[in-house]
Amino acid sequence: MSIDREAYEPCGAPRKPLTGWTVLLYLVGFFAAVMGANGIMAYAALTTMRGTDTASTYQAGRLFEQDVAMAKAQDARHWQVNAKITPASGEQKRLDVDARDAAGRPLSGVALSAVFERPTDRRLDQSVTIAEEEPGHFHGSVAIAPGQWDLVIALTRAGEPMFRSRNRIVLQ
Repeated sequence: MSIDREAYEPCGAPRKPLTGWTVLLYLVGFFAAVMGANGIMAYAALTTMRGTDTASTYQAGRLFEQDVAMAKAQDARHWQVNAKITPASGEQKRLDVDARDAAGRPLSGVALSAVFERPTDRRLDQSVTIAEEEPGHFHGSVAIAPGQWDLVIALTRAGEPMFRSRNRIVLQ
């Protein structure tokens, strides 16, 4: 019994044998494609976001003890600072902050600053212009997009930092 080879070959073309050089070329081509894609992705990742949260980690490390001392002093004061965000018009949001001392009396003689910081991109941070309605009650408004934000509130007295809080919020 004889087998007709032309019946099994497509278009009548003879098959080339799979050699070691062909396998090597396929293997090298595969890894070159994977490494090229990884290189493109690494380049895109490094050029779009620096990946750092502070400008100088050395300075942040040096100031750590000072930050700990300020946090202990802040905790010892037992101040109560409450913030409320309400929609205004369009993308405008109104920020109301109520600041009281340990006895519940409104704080006087303090200046408040507030910043909405974007956790993923510091270039989108927005400061809020704050006005004091009465002692211990502050308000301001800012046009801000929906999403996750860190609300950073700082109270100072005569230029000395007295209170600082950072809270993650989600705006609709």
